[in-house]
Amino acid sequence: MFTLVKRRRGLPLPWNRLKVGSPVIITPRQPEGERPQAAVVSARSPRSLQVAVDHWLVGTLFDVDLAADEVTRNRERAALQALRAASGRARQLRTLVLGEWDPEPGALSKPRFDRVEPLETDYGLNDSQREAIEFALSARDYALIHGPPGTGKTTTLVALITEAVARGSKVLACAPSNTAVDNLLERLVQAGQRVVRLGHPARVKPIVQEHTLDAQADRHENARWIQQLEREAETLYAKAERQTRGRPDRGERQQQRREARECKQQARHLEWQAVQDVLHQADVVCSTTPIDDAVLGDRRFDWVVVDEACQSTEPGCWIPLLRGERFVLAGDYCQLAPTVISLEAAEQGYSRSLMERLARRDASHSLRQLVVQYRMHQQIMDFSSREFYAGTLVAESRVRDHRLGDLPGVVPSPLTDEPLRFIDTAGADYEEELEPEGSSRRNPGEARLVLRLLEQLHQAGVRPEDIGVIAPYAAQVRWLRQECPFPEVEIDTVDGFQGREKEAVIISLVRSNRSGEIGFLGETRRMNVALTRARRKLIVTGDSSTLGGHPFYRDLLEYFAALQAYGSVWEEIDP
Repeated sequence: MFTLVKRRRGLPLPWNRLKVGSPVIITPRQPEGERPQAAVVSARSPRSLQVAVDHWLVGTLFDVDLAADEVTRNRERAALQALRAASGRARQLRTLVLGEWDPEPGALSKPRFDRVEPLETDYGLNDSQREAIEFALSARDYALIHGPPGTGKTTTLVALITEAVARGSKVLACAPSNTAVDNLLERLVQAGQRVVRLGHPARVKPIVQEHTLDAQADRHENARWIQQLEREAETLYAKAERQTRGRPDRGERQQQRREARECKQQARHLEWQAVQDVLHQADVVCSTTPIDDAVLGDRRFDWVVVDEACQSTEPGCWIPLLRGERFVLAGDYCQLAPTVISLEAAEQGYSRSLMERLARRDASHSLRQLVVQYRMHQQIMDFSSREFYAGTLVAESRVRDHRLGDLPGVVPSPLTDEPLRFIDTAGADYEEELEPEGSSRRNPGEARLVLRLLEQLHQAGVRPEDIGVIAPYAAQVRWLRQECPFPEVEIDTVDGFQGREKEAVIISLVRSNRSGEIGFLGETRRMNVALTRARRKLIVTGDSSTLGGHPFYRDLLEYFAALQAYGSVWEEIDP
């Protein structure tokens, strides 16, 4: 691990898109001739960047550049090639998923289900969770679990995997992001499962690093022999390269190098044996979807479970699916789709997940939805429930009426007792602008309003760490992070808040212009994510004259108004 800082250590790093797990290229400026090295960001702060490298960095000044992650794309291409040439069970699943019905007698035309057997353990589930698990376990081919915000999707998947293991199955559990995999892994460990995590340790949360393949292999009985062989090899290489006054015996150096290579080969064989033992002993293998085939070899699984499947491209999803006899896809196609930068690729379907395609094709046959949500006050939940889930969501009794004023140390007031607030900035001349030297948008006037709201929440006794601020534009996020007096407040884009929740959330919609342009605010699934992160208090700031021309935002404004939760910015400005 290396930690990189500015030459003047007290200065913050310039703004960048690097995050934990990002692949980077480290290029030494001095000494000249040193080759660039591939690395992975393992930790970051406003003033430092920690990277994991395979070799020692030589020099004192370095350039750090974000690297294109071609590994994932190459693995997706390889999966599609394997899928095209698939035979046996993989071909059957391909036929079902793609609808390429074989004319042969007995060919499958739709996924099959056996009789539902009751779960052996209660797991503390609600009826819809239990039904989804029993339904998935009855699938002989595949099943889909639709988990809207706050409905306990991860809890359901952990219970599903635990039940499958109890019935003698081996499970491959995946997700497209390291964060989602680690969350699933942490819960599986708590459930007492024998689990191993694949992937670079720098991309794994510290709390679960002991469960990585590397860490478990290091604890294997072969480890001390591997270390001994490595030391012997290094000693032999050093002897072979050492310059002495006397001429060495003929062939002595060649013999030393040959023995060193043999030690290395023996060490690699023992490492491979340790890895295979760890994988064999695990009941559940956890990984991001772009799995390294070199690690798993031809290993297959009874079940493949993909969490957050709607955030994975379809080729990415096929990488793990090719290893399974049956699979379960879990996610929410009413929230964020896969992130695809290429417009051409998106137009050709690359941004549509496999789960969304299957759900829209045959939901009545292969899908079960979770309906009880455990996060939001009912008024925060209801708009999204109506707009995206046909009004099916039900707030669990413990969260249905909870408010900020119920938290310890919070002063009861309209601010803390009312769950919803929309503050209309129309007429306040809070004009949006392009960020200097950038293409993202920000709205400083609206951002200052957000800071005033943060101060009000703080004065009411709400802890800064319980507050989140969401802005759909990265420029607004950067402005707020720089000016916010409370470093504990989490400020991020919609994508950054996916899977997160806070007691209170402020959403800054940014767009304010005379032409009514709202840009990608028109991607309403993205706004569904933002609107469902708050547990007890949701405040939205925006310009109704700009937003109201869009049907979704017109409905949103009417919803707030119907609950007497709509107000003007002039009510918030001190006289």
